Amino acid sequence: MNFPDNLLPLDWLWPGWGLFVLAFFWAIRTAPWKRLTDPSQINVWLGACVALMALWSVKTGIKPGLNFHLLGATAMTLMFGPQLAVIGLAIVLAAVTLAGMSGWEGFGWNALCMDVFPVAVSYGIYLLADRKLPNNFFIYTFLNAFLGGALSMLVAGMGATLVLEISGVYLTAYLYHDYLPYFILMAWSEAVTTGMALTLMVVYRPDWVGTFDDTRYIRHK
Repeated sequence: MNFPDNLLPLDWLWPGWGLFVLAFFWAIRTAPWKRLTDPSQINVWLGACVALMALWSVKTGIKPGLNFHLLGATAMTLMFGPQLAVIGLAIVLAAVTLAGMSGWEGFGWNALCMDVFPVAVSYGIYLLADRKLPNNFFIYTFLNAFLGGALSMLVAGMGATLVLEISGVYLTAYLYHDYLPYFILMAWSEAVTTGMALTLMVVYRPDWVGTFDDTRYIRHK
């Protein structure tokens, strides 16, 4: 993750930008902007963006483009929905890129791997659970937050690995032996962090979590 400048071949940059622009345009067009007209909600959204800027700044790595940090994509998705999550994470990525911790050339692929793909997986799990499973507090927290957080990190790692492999930046054996397996550990960390954060929020500040309705999940149980 966090592809720096001059890492990916030039012919790989435009497809990444193109796919991200399409996803970002969809998010802009369909986002529930009315929610952010509430001062308390926009403060929470902006506060979450700032918190993730700090979280993304804490990272470790072994080679250019081969680094690790927590995402927070699942938390953003469950709190604000997929559109505002995509937009918020794009702002976070732009901030860390401006700070020199990522590259503008690879911004499109960075955004796809750390923003669009994890958000899509997180929201897909939420929709599946919401439609197929009972409205249960523990299902919401453990499936949507814990499992969603873990799978979002794994998808981010697999996406970054495939981009680096297919583009020929690193050898396949090296990526699958010395890079991708570490995302299993990162997935556990992401799951625990997301699960704990969402559990606290739905208990004490359920109005911060847009996909959670305490009437459905708690009061009618």
